[in-house]
Amino acid sequence: MNRPTPSPALLIIYTGGTIGMLENPETGALESFDWEQLRRHVPELKRFGYRIDVESFDPPIDSSDMTPCDWQRIVRLIEAGYDRYDGFVVLHGTDTMAYTASALSFMLENLDKPVIFTGSQLPIGQLRTDGKENLLTAIEIAAARDDDGRPMVPEVCIFFESQLMRGNRTTKINAEGFNAFRSYNYPALAHAGIHIRYDRHLIRRPDPARRFKPHYLLDTNVIILTLFPGIRREYVEQVLRFKGLKGLILKTYGAGNAPQQPWLVDRLAALRRQGVVLVNITQCSLGTVEMRRYGTGLQLLQAGVINGYDSTLESMVTKLMFLLGHGYDMPTVERLMNTSVAGEITTDGPTAGFFGTTH
Repeated sequence: MNRPTPSPALLIIYTGGTIGMLENPETGALESFDWEQLRRHVPELKRFGYRIDVESFDPPIDSSDMTPCDWQRIVRLIEAGYDRYDGFVVLHGTDTMAYTASALSFMLENLDKPVIFTGSQLPIGQLRTDGKENLLTAIEIAAARDDDGRPMVPEVCIFFESQLMRGNRTTKINAEGFNAFRSYNYPALAHAGIHIRYDRHLIRRPDPARRFKPHYLLDTNVIILTLFPGIRREYVEQVLRFKGLKGLILKTYGAGNAPQQPWLVDRLAALRRQGVVLVNITQCSLGTVEMRRYGTGLQLLQAGVINGYDSTLESMVTKLMFLLGHGYDMPTVERLMNTSVAGEITTDGPTAGFFGTTH
């Protein structure tokens, strides 16, 4: 006789964002309101039959104010409830959602439960809101199990406008439409229509021989330098005169190309000798860095700039903060930046499901 499967237990972490806002009748501004008010706008929650608990940021914060300290706060909530819940849904503002989801993909090592980020472009109390569908579907995905009782998606993901995307592959691309996010260089993990259809071969699985391990160490001594035609030497020198600099992300053209200016290449090479990790990512949304294709990219490789492959900016920033925060030496940081540790890049080399021994 088969035993009945217990109802899933989920934790919703409400950080703030448009999904939980109401319009102030006097000023017209959107202001945060609490989870109990939000729950009243979604009576369908009762129909799931799941046990759903809520942890809320008090006060809720706009995602523009989200910091690495808040990433750590979310990880603490997940760690505290990890043995009590089958999945987690994080309600988050859209502006920096991809940064937070990327950071958590590295901070939640060997994750074997869903952590689904979602939000909305319109407040959930408005008539045409996208928030209700996003919330309900994110909850359903967080609770979903396969025929063997395993979570369908044991990853950090973003669900938005019918698409479930790997968190560290996703970027915000639209401030107006409901299709606010896109994963350019990796397919969606699931599509929500009449049915939710999962592409199981695309979904990462944890190592069953290892335990889940949360991480909290981050180092924010990282800057981004975006190249543009006519970029001045004085501007670059001023940007790079950052005290305590440990990591530089260089946003280049096309397949990873930069102007053939000796002063630029020499400055990058000097930074590399000083111990600064240099990473090349393309300004293009679709495609990958190939520094050996043209001389304009090869010069960067020869200066010690490493390949960021097809990563998003959000993923590379948070990954570099994570690795630097753990005190690895430069060769280890560079090796791991060139290794897919959480499905964040596509390389020809090996992948790894762990970061190694941390300090």
